[in-house]
Amino acid sequence: KPLDILNKRIVKGLVENGVIVIAAGGGGIPVARENNQFIPIEAVIDKDSASSLLARQIGASEYYILTDVPYVYINYATPEQQALEFLTKADAERYLKSGMFGEGNMSPKIRAAIEFVEYGGQKSIITEATKLEDKSYGTKLTL
Repeated sequence: KPLDILNKRIVKGLVENGVIVIAAGGGGIPVARENNQFIPIEAVIDKDSASSLLARQIGASEYYILTDVPYVYINYATPEQQALEFLTKADAERYLKSGMFGEGNMSPKIRAAIEFVEYGGQKSIITEATKLEDKSYGTKLTL
């Protein structure tokens, strides 16, 4: 799990100047501090955790996760599939615990969305990139 985003001030400055920033999509380059220097280390950084941390560190009020589906679903790809337009942190945690999102693609996104609202963000939105401008789409996760 990432502990800090080293270039967060640069990202915040860009955002404050009206630039749309797409960052942390690859997770990041893992480093450790040794003798006041950064050294590369062997690790995998989850892109969803990294982007959630970055959003929190720059003081974002909303955190968007773009994926290939317009909503978060429970019972995905089954006859009981149900789109979730609104999701509370408590419900998201309950669904995670019961395995409703599976361990594949969506679970890390849900965990990152929970972390964002848990540590001060107002709302996480998970939606399909092509639906981003249409506010009627997307799962909105709040406390």
